[in-house]
Amino acid sequence: MDLSATIPPQFGNLSFLVSLDMSNNKFHGDLPEELANLRRLKYLNLRENQISGSVPANFFNISTLEKVDFTNNNLSGNLPANMCRHSQNLEYFSVYSNLLSGEIPQSIGECSRLQTLLLQFNQFTGPVPKQIGNLSMLVDLYLGDNNFKGEIPGEIGELHNLEYLTLDEVGLRGPISSFIYNISTLQWLYLGQNNLTGDLPMEICLYLPAIQGLYLGQNQMTGSIPKQLGNCSSLVELYLDANMFTGELTLSKNKLYGPVPACLSNITALRYLNLDSNELNSSISPSIGGLRDLLRLQGPIPDLLGNIISLERLDLSHNNLTGAIPKSMEELQHLEYLNISFNKLTGEIPNGGPFGHFNYQSFISNDALCGSPRLSVHACRSDNHHKRLKTLLRVLLIPLAIVSTVFALTASVFLIKRRRKNKVPTQIDLLRTVMLDRISYRDVEIATDRFSESNLLGIGSFGAFKSFDTECEVLRNIRHRNLTKVVSSCTNLDFRALILEYMPNGSLEKLLYSQNEVLNLQQRLSIMIDVASAIDYLHYGYGTPIVHCDLKPSNVLLDESMVVHVSDFGIAKLVNAEDSEVQTKTLATFGYIAPEFGSEGLVSTRCDVYSFGIMLMETFTRKRPTDDLFTGGLSLRSWINDSYPHSLIHLVDATLIEPQDESLEKKVDCISLIMKLALDCSVELPGERTNMKDALATLQKIGKQFL
Repeated sequence: MDLSATIPPQFGNLSFLVSLDMSNNKFHGDLPEELANLRRLKYLNLRENQISGSVPANFFNISTLEKVDFTNNNLSGNLPANMCRHSQNLEYFSVYSNLLSGEIPQSIGECSRLQTLLLQFNQFTGPVPKQIGNLSMLVDLYLGDNNFKGEIPGEIGELHNLEYLTLDEVGLRGPISSFIYNISTLQWLYLGQNNLTGDLPMEICLYLPAIQGLYLGQNQMTGSIPKQLGNCSSLVELYLDANMFTGELTLSKNKLYGPVPACLSNITALRYLNLDSNELNSSISPSIGGLRDLLRLQGPIPDLLGNIISLERLDLSHNNLTGAIPKSMEELQHLEYLNISFNKLTGEIPNGGPFGHFNYQSFISNDALCGSPRLSVHACRSDNHHKRLKTLLRVLLIPLAIVSTVFALTASVFLIKRRRKNKVPTQIDLLRTVMLDRISYRDVEIATDRFSESNLLGIGSFGAFKSFDTECEVLRNIRHRNLTKVVSSCTNLDFRALILEYMPNGSLEKLLYSQNEVLNLQQRLSIMIDVASAIDYLHYGYGTPIVHCDLKPSNVLLDESMVVHVSDFGIAKLVNAEDSEVQTKTLATFGYIAPEFGSEGLVSTRCDVYSFGIMLMETFTRKRPTDDLFTGGLSLRSWINDSYPHSLIHLVDATLIEPQDESLEKKVDCISLIMKLALDCSVELPGERTNMKDALATLQKIGKQFL
């Protein structure tokens, strides 16, 4: 709610309070000591505020506390020495990213039920207490980026349920502590930016069979990288940069030489392999092409690079690469970024696939390359030119039997989810996107019963592959709970399909007009809050505002929990700022389209707001904007506006309001406020419409007030 105030000490009078969540606001000042009076309090969430001062010592006298989250505040001073003497039910405690100092109290070992302990990014000093080894239920332990003195206690090795351990930038010295190898459950281990020396043990995969992320960068480790790394079959991310490794393996910012061992191809889950800034003079083993889930690769050009179909970024710059750029790279349809500058490459630059959108900066300082003049390289010899021309002619002579519609298909898939919730986001969280292999046309045909109309979710209105490419471009970069998730795709010369999460409850349109199912007031309001959350993210939560352009009930899908997933970004547009406009010739669906969009093709975030307002009206009246009722100048909006506020009861869906309903007056007031917002969203002039952030806040306030 963007609230800015101090926390009232009167909160301490709420003696029956069990849960207090004031996260993501601008609360400031000290924590009132009166909070210690909340004897029934189990859950306190103050993360993402500006709370300062120290944590009151008496606060931990609350024996019922289970979760305490102070992440990203300005707390200072010491943690209370007795913090776990009475709070022995504590399961989650986070002071991640504050200004706390002093030693971690030894009483921490008495919080025997702790599962998550986040102390990272503070100024803690002194030794890490060995009593942490008593926390046998601990799963997440974040100690990194502090000023600890002395050795990390070996008792941490007794935490046999631990999955996350961060000890980066805490002054570790010497070889990797042997106690780490006792924690066979470890999945993510952060030891970067320390003073670690010695070799990387050959048995590391044997000791840590579940390891997914291993971070050892910016240390002083030596020796060669063991071939046994190929046995770490669960490994997703590996950081060994800025050490002093030697030997035949080449990794970023080291002094290694020779080819990358073929054993790396055994690590089939690998998604990030950093090999830049070395003195490479050979290519990756052909078997590296087996890493089909690799998303980002930096290093020498592999012979079978075209097999890594999910590759998005490729940086091979500043090496001694020679020879031609493999034609197989034209198959990397997801490749967004390429840098092969400052090498000794020769021959023609490919012009198919992703090479159509790379510019000259990708190829500079390779004097023997040739190709298109736009790439600032020499033109290739005429025989190459004739060969390309013949190939082009052959392609043009192929009959153009391309299907004119683009399907958005929904298929059931197993989704890989994080095992635990409420984890503090780290750099690894931002990279942990799972990309499945492409699904074949045959798979899609079988899954949809030969494209039966009974399984058809929708057909693109504009019949061009451009809308498919636009949708892929948008969905590739956005992540939100209320936006559809693309699982995979199926593409060939005459067919393109997106494979989305399966939505068992279909669309909002299907539910609104179903003869068998009825959505109650609470469900409809919850759905529209979810839609507003999704559009608010598109407008404000992404670097460049995204305009959906085709918001309507059929594009609002619902999962098994009735959670909304907004879909169909086939005509979405990127704009420079919230109120910026772009012009388009592609029109959205009649009835939901903003006036300036329909008449002049002007698109801005306000167009989505207009469509949202019309959708609000439709959701609570069960009347489409194209209903036969709306003729002769009468529209859904004017129908609502003429009856607002006194006669709305005659317009809303009859299933929502019954005369004998005891809460009739309350429901009418609720719908009246919703319709007021809908009218504010659908004002004819764009500048007079509310914005989506305010619309979301208004709906959330209505929900809290009436439901």
